[in-house]
Amino acid sequence: MTPTQHPMPERDLTMSTEPLRIGILLPTREQAINGTYAAAPLLDFARQAEALGFDSLWAGDSLTARPRLDPLVVLSAAAAATERITVGTAALTPALRHPLIGANMVSSLSHVAADRLVLGLGSGFPMPETEEEFASVGASFQGRVGRLDEITALWRTAWRSGEDGEPTEFQGRFWQAEHLDRLPSPAVVGGPPLWLAGSDTPKVLARAATRYDGWLPFLPDVEAYGRARRRIAELAEEAGRGAGAVTPALYATVTVNSDETAARAELEHYISHYYGRSLDQMRTIQAYAWGSAEKCAEWLGEYVRAGARHLVVRIGSLDPEPQLKEIAEVLLPAVRALGHTVGSTQS
Repeated sequence: MTPTQHPMPERDLTMSTEPLRIGILLPTREQAINGTYAAAPLLDFARQAEALGFDSLWAGDSLTARPRLDPLVVLSAAAAATERITVGTAALTPALRHPLIGANMVSSLSHVAADRLVLGLGSGFPMPETEEEFASVGASFQGRVGRLDEITALWRTAWRSGEDGEPTEFQGRFWQAEHLDRLPSPAVVGGPPLWLAGSDTPKVLARAATRYDGWLPFLPDVEAYGRARRRIAELAEEAGRGAGAVTPALYATVTVNSDETAARAELEHYISHYYGRSLDQMRTIQAYAWGSAEKCAEWLGEYVRAGARHLVVRIGSLDPEPQLKEIAEVLLPAVRALGHTVGSTQS
């Protein structure tokens, strides 16, 4: 596909001017599927990702629905083993932990990662096994969206508690807490950026625009992504936060192989083991690409053209490390070049 097929759009005043960043997902779930739980390979993966030039490193979260090592523990080790790369959750489910324990764990992690920490947060994937997971820890699946927003409000109160007259207690619909100033403060004042992992429904977009620092969807429709990204910017502007207040991100899965048939087969195998569903089922709700690194780069580039500024890439393979280098050497520079071009037209 040649550049002439993609004429640059007119200046979009809602487009973020922040630099394009590309991250990679740590294979914690893949380890679990393969029946292994070992920190050393994950830390090797983290160091390699940093050396290869990725901007960020991410870990998912689940107890029983899609089990894996705890992301906050893994990211603490990864942050200590690296120097510059951002670490983040994609996505953490705060409802699986008591809010005060969650606030304390995040503050603790921030003292390892400092300003390299971002939290992508989700209310719970809409699947029966997720509902069972909530029940296993005594969390309510019903009303989970409101609970997520309240937990983040409690966290932010706790992280600022006791500073310049900030409140030391929290009174919410679901949670009440006192003596928040006794909790450790995070390394960064106010805590890390909080991103909402969600779709493109009007309610999600309004919440992202008014309550969160980033939006992390996995939309399979690039045009829908672009419309939603613009709407968030508009709503953030209306709320007095500024059109660029919310980082537009994307969670995307790629399987890289020059043999497209083999790439699809590997991705199908991956999805069936990860979700217990087919690729055709999952690609209606999540963003997937397979084939050569060049083809996957072009696909991701469409989202960059639509305004994405932080890509979280999951490798769709139960053995992801062999693809990591090719993605870094081919996909990263191709997508970054486009990101620079798109960004320069908005400045």
